[in-house]
Amino acid sequence: MDIGERISGRYKIIKKIGSGGMANVYLAEDLILEREVAVKMMSLNFQEDEEKDNLRRFQREALSTTELNHPNIVNIYDVGEGARPYIVMEHVAGTDLKKYIQENHPIPYSKVIKIMSQILSGISYAHANGIIHRDIKPHNILIDNEGTVKITDFGIAVALSQNSITQTNSILGSVQYISPEQARGNLVTKQSDIYSLGIVLYEMLTGVVPFEGESAVSVALKHFQAPIPSLREFDSRIPQPLENIVLKATAKEPKNRYGSVSEMQADLETSLDPNRRDEPIFIPADVNEEDTLVMKEPLIAVEKDNVDDMATAVISDQPLTPTPKKEEEKKKRHWWLLIFPVILLAIFIFWLLGRPQEVEIPEELVGLTFDEAVELLVENDLVLGETLERPNEDVEAGMVYQTSPGVGGTVREGSEVDLYVSLGEEPYTLEDYTGENYEEVRAKLTELGFTVESETTYDDTVPAGLIIEQDIDPDEEVKISETTINFIVSDGQKPIELIDFEGYTHPGVKAIADLNGLKLEVAEESSEEIPAGLLISQSPEAGETVYAGDTISVVFSTGPEEIELIDFTEDITIPFQERTVEEPVEGEEGDEGTETPTPPPAQTNGVEIFIGDYNHELDGEPVHTFRMLHSMGYTLKFTVEEGKTATYRIDIDGETVITEVVRP
Repeated sequence: MDIGERISGRYKIIKKIGSGGMANVYLAEDLILEREVAVKMMSLNFQEDEEKDNLRRFQREALSTTELNHPNIVNIYDVGEGARPYIVMEHVAGTDLKKYIQENHPIPYSKVIKIMSQILSGISYAHANGIIHRDIKPHNILIDNEGTVKITDFGIAVALSQNSITQTNSILGSVQYISPEQARGNLVTKQSDIYSLGIVLYEMLTGVVPFEGESAVSVALKHFQAPIPSLREFDSRIPQPLENIVLKATAKEPKNRYGSVSEMQADLETSLDPNRRDEPIFIPADVNEEDTLVMKEPLIAVEKDNVDDMATAVISDQPLTPTPKKEEEKKKRHWWLLIFPVILLAIFIFWLLGRPQEVEIPEELVGLTFDEAVELLVENDLVLGETLERPNEDVEAGMVYQTSPGVGGTVREGSEVDLYVSLGEEPYTLEDYTGENYEEVRAKLTELGFTVESETTYDDTVPAGLIIEQDIDPDEEVKISETTINFIVSDGQKPIELIDFEGYTHPGVKAIADLNGLKLEVAEESSEEIPAGLLISQSPEAGETVYAGDTISVVFSTGPEEIELIDFTEDITIPFQERTVEEPVEGEEGDEGTETPTPPPAQTNGVEIFIGDYNHELDGEPVHTFRMLHSMGYTLKFTVEEGKTATYRIDIDGETVITEVVRP
């Protein structure tokens, strides 16, 4: 896969992050969910019908692992079927356990237990859900940057379980961890996973695997012939309980191993307890019998035509001891027992030499024309399989852009290779997307391979998230790989932060409301403090958010409240105040020789009238001032507010003679 290439139009390859004999792993971007994922693209060389059944079995098994949901198991997001199956899983940013051991050995025992406990937790969960991993090894155990363990590659080993370990060199990375029964091609059980877990724990404690050899066969033979090398001889500091866990997990007979992964986990978590310090070494029940490899009589007669069966017999653990007979019969056949291993070895060598040779699928196939690619297949002793013509925007029509199995892979001579031939890029007719949900349109077009961009704007008529415009007209034909579609997307109505209208007049507020599309509800009331025409209050308050079409309420001042005045009159009588003159006045002398008083001259009263009403203060200046010679009637005029009274006061010659309250 090339960088930038898309799988199923959805997963865009970023870079290659891993490879093996059976598959390559790529870091990719999920263009629909906009997240990084890991894509494992299988490069299978199953050609015969039986092997294709195994491929379908792998696909079913891979699908079943999508049901596993555990913090220590890599999540499977998607499974692709067809000529080139793939698995999409979560991307774990970190390293695998193999590299971790190489870079961090020796690992503190507490750290070993912490990592191993997470591995056991994930495998225990898988077993509880009916899934046996079958290919447990440090390469398939990931550790993220936070130290969380993630187990991967569930289901892949089942596709290999019925193939001989000598099928390809790709199995060499796993044979160091497989159980004896798995190496022999026998039924694989949960105890087989426990054996592999024991080998992983051995490697974490020592930094090396227990068995190495020249070939996969020699390593497999050691798994069911040789005892596990002593950990404490390797490093005497390793606690005996930890060695015992490895010995019990890797017992040759499954019945001598832990009954379950959870049992192994419980044993591991107490392995450093002080009360287990003097624990004796673990010895399987029948360890002495398991170390013997002898021939069984039924295999002595070399009558089978299938040399594969004979090759399997080489690594069989079935006892090959002669059937008990009379002593003389044993002696007669003793020479045959001596020569049989030589014959068997010769047959095995013949089988190995007679197998089809393995060839590498030429990388030059990609980029050739179809005819050139077929010619190159023939030159490399390969056979054309299916010709799969597909549109491909990145490759010129008629050119080979992919093979199955993939280029660089190793297959047997005479194997079929499928060629993917480009039809070029077909034009795509665009639709009218205005008014549609942008995210839905973006996901759809991105999956097709378009580059989609957008900008947003406020719009009072188009709801938020809907497309307002597109820069390419509907019904226009475009090439997907060369086209970037730009959309203008509505952000909905523009929010308006209401200002403070204090000091504004009615025309000023209306102008601002009209400019922003706001409706205005106006009221008036009198105010002693706010001058007429200016704003008294507003709702919503200043600083709140409104939108075009919303209504704001405002109240303006009419100034002080108008007072209703009442004019009325009051008729009064002002009494005259008589005054006596005490000073004598010259007159004629009487009979008795005294003077006779002269009548006083005519007198006047000085009158001052004070009024207390709307227009006058009672203690202020007099409203009326005059002099009178006698009592007299007088009409007073008053102005009062409705419901109120007036007061008047009359002073004569400076003395108050009348104070009255009057009302209309």
